[in-house]
Amino acid sequence: MKRAIPVLALSVAGLVPVWLYSPGAGHEGEISEVAAPEAPQQQQTAPPQTTAPKTTGSAAPKTTGAAPTTQQQPTQQQAQTRSVSGPAVNTSEGTVQVQVTFQGTKITDVKALRAPNSNPTRMALPLLRQSALKAQSADIDTVSGATATSEGYKTSLQGAIDGAQ
Repeated sequence: MKRAIPVLALSVAGLVPVWLYSPGAGHEGEISEVAAPEAPQQQQTAPPQTTAPKTTGSAAPKTTGAAPTTQQQPTQQQAQTRSVSGPAVNTSEGTVQVQVTFQGTKITDVKALRAPNSNPTRMALPLLRQSALKAQSADIDTVSGATATSEGYKTSLQGAIDGAQ
């Protein structure tokens, strides 16, 4: 009985700071990976234009015995780089929104425009981005411990992919 009183007192003394803890201002709000103002939703660049050399006369070009080289012009789809923002998805943890950058039809980058500012989310975002780049679709695995954020990420990602088509 003599040990019970000090053990109880120290246990309560150790739990009081835990009960009184509240996160500071640095832990509130959302994560934003984009520091610059948001650009227009779709940015498109025209492919470089090449012109064929002008020839005079109707004579065929001379050959030197080397294998002929063909100059392939990049298709418009290969040369386009555009960014598309997905819809903002409200989850139980907070709002999630992504921006997808495409090079033609290939996903080259995924950025979280908005995400809950929590430890599981901060750990999940790089994994979700890596999975999306590898899968080239929104068919990615949910990150354990950040289920709500993962589902919101996938929904926003799919919306961005659909909006790019």
